[in-house]
Amino acid sequence: MNLILLAETAAQDAAKKADPTLWETVVDNALYVLSFFGIIVAMFLISFALERANDKKHGLDKKQKFFTTKKIAVIGILSAMAAVLMILDFPIPLIPGDVYKFDFSELPIMIVSFAYGPATGVVMEFVKIVIKLLIKGTSTAFIGELANFVVGCSYVIPAATIYMFNKTKKRAVTACIISIISITAFSIFFNWLYLIPAFVRFFSAKFNIPEEAAESSIVGKGTKANSWIVDIKTFILYATIPFNFLKGLAISIITVIVYKPLSRLIKSEGNKR
Repeated sequence: MNLILLAETAAQDAAKKADPTLWETVVDNALYVLSFFGIIVAMFLISFALERANDKKHGLDKKQKFFTTKKIAVIGILSAMAAVLMILDFPIPLIPGDVYKFDFSELPIMIVSFAYGPATGVVMEFVKIVIKLLIKGTSTAFIGELANFVVGCSYVIPAATIYMFNKTKKRAVTACIISIISITAFSIFFNWLYLIPAFVRFFSAKFNIPEEAAESSIVGKGTKANSWIVDIKTFILYATIPFNFLKGLAISIITVIVYKPLSRLIKSEGNKR
């Protein structure tokens, strides 16, 4: 029995077992969850510092509240929309759908981040993940959710920061181009150094198979979608890179088109920052 068949057989056997509840998953992965929150806090503090730098540059009031009633309402409504869009993901051709699924969850976050700044984007990324977990739970012990959060931040933070310092149409286009490059470049190192190894260890432990079998299973899923994928390097080259580039490109194009019309609904307060 080859490694891929071994992994698939183990996966079928594990699928027959009852999935743990969300709380059981949190307890079993307490240290991972704590590290997840640590990353969230770090992302927020970095973004908040960038916003304060922008406030100082434009001579804005440093004492104004970060959360206001209207802002909380906007974050809540559009974060819920983002969570729904995250759940309504779908596979795209030549990309292994068992590993990567396309969604437009960054779109409402990007629009609000253009209005309020990068720190709000980080908050929305977090709220989106929480809502998704409450609705659908996790099937990857929070690995997939952390990846979605971090990669989303690698896209939203650069765009919102660049646009924040000079809110013009030209700057919005520049911000989106930089963010496409950012999410694509970041995804290469993130998948290579963390995400794929984390999934290998997760599947190895969950299905009680060797890590070599788990890795072969991931590569095998890629090969089924694209015959050019034969190992982890080609997986990143022909799956990770095009997937994140296309996602960044699609969301950027829509953002540039729809932001100005939608900004009238939220920008009356957002432009104070």
